[in-house]
Amino acid sequence: MTNDLTRGLVELDRQVLWHPFTQMSEWSPLVIARGEGNYLFDTDGRKYLDGVSSLWCNVHGHHHPRLDHAVRTQLDKLAHSTFLGLTHEPGIRLAGALLEVAPKSLSRVFYSDSGSTAVEIALKQSFQYWQLRGRTSKQKFLRLGEAYHGDTLGAVGVGGIDLFHRIFGPLLTSSIAIPSPSGTDGSYALQRLEEELERRSYEIAAFIFEPLIQGAAGMLVHPPGFLKRAAELCRRYGVHLILDEVATGFGRTGTMFACEQEGVDPDLMCLAKGISGGYLPLAATLASEEIYSAFLGSHGEMKHFFHGHTYTANPLACAVGLESLALLRESTMANVRERIPAIKVALDRLASHRLVKQVRQVGMMVGIELHPVDGQFLGREVCDQARSHGVILRNLGDVVVWMPPLTLQESDLELLEHATTRAIDQRAR
Repeated sequence: MTNDLTRGLVELDRQVLWHPFTQMSEWSPLVIARGEGNYLFDTDGRKYLDGVSSLWCNVHGHHHPRLDHAVRTQLDKLAHSTFLGLTHEPGIRLAGALLEVAPKSLSRVFYSDSGSTAVEIALKQSFQYWQLRGRTSKQKFLRLGEAYHGDTLGAVGVGGIDLFHRIFGPLLTSSIAIPSPSGTDGSYALQRLEEELERRSYEIAAFIFEPLIQGAAGMLVHPPGFLKRAAELCRRYGVHLILDEVATGFGRTGTMFACEQEGVDPDLMCLAKGISGGYLPLAATLASEEIYSAFLGSHGEMKHFFHGHTYTANPLACAVGLESLALLRESTMANVRERIPAIKVALDRLASHRLVKQVRQVGMMVGIELHPVDGQFLGREVCDQARSHGVILRNLGDVVVWMPPLTLQESDLELLEHATTRAIDQRAR
């Protein structure tokens, strides 16, 4: 039963808000009041497993005592100070900790606020690097088909979501598409990549893609070896490799970063989402020393990187990010490795459902693609129905996504599988 508080908040929400990726004429609000562990609670007291980690960013569960303590302790010292011309301890220490676990090719950290801005920064750093090195024709970027790298214009420009390009096309910088290797052995995509690099490397600054799995594209899994071979081709033809680990980073694929699984060292790497454990907005673009050094000179040369944000390296976000990284290394990564085989077993059972077209998994990133019924995609309906069984899910078109907190327990997985199966069954009937 809905209480007066909930009714009032729902009414006010409909009057004053405009939600992201939401058709507001069909909006049915669920008002979340608090979080505890891997669960969220609404204003009517109902409990839900956070099956998508609050949009893929929650790492250790909600209201974690060590993360809460990190924020409160930092709040007693400094809530915010600009990083333009100043610095502070949490920002310094988090950068050092990130570089300890990052690929060895990376030596510099540039902070920002979101995955989109981390990508924008990588594109601009690559572009400006080549200008500073006198290779002024290198102004284009390679991307994968169906890619998603964020919603700001630069990120959309290196994305491959057709809807975005139809709407915002006149505003975008053009990019060169390579077919996604998903669902293939990768040979054709690699052939096309090499052809483009051989023919146009003089005008290509960088190749950007998500390693191992394309998240928002629908959890599209790449064949083994594609990442490593693509990195080798970029190195051979003198093109930067930008890895977007916004979704794949911080344990999601079973290793701290996805690129570890094929031993790849990028020139630039984009991080966000799990970087602060899901507590506060924070992102980082990690760069090689070679790229960083091109920007060094006297102030009058105007070679420095002209980019920054008001809340760059927010001390609260950096403090909780530092503690989140410590938790990952101490215990959470071990839980990820323990849960991945059990998730696969659950997915094998789901794969036999007559409405399930395909299941795709890399670590704790899962896409359950459904068959359309009467020409209609079922993803949204299944996710809506799952709420009645105590699980919050979100779809990508006809793909139902599982992206739970990395602290998922056996009982949580049982609930996740049960709710998804029941929701699909109800739609099937």
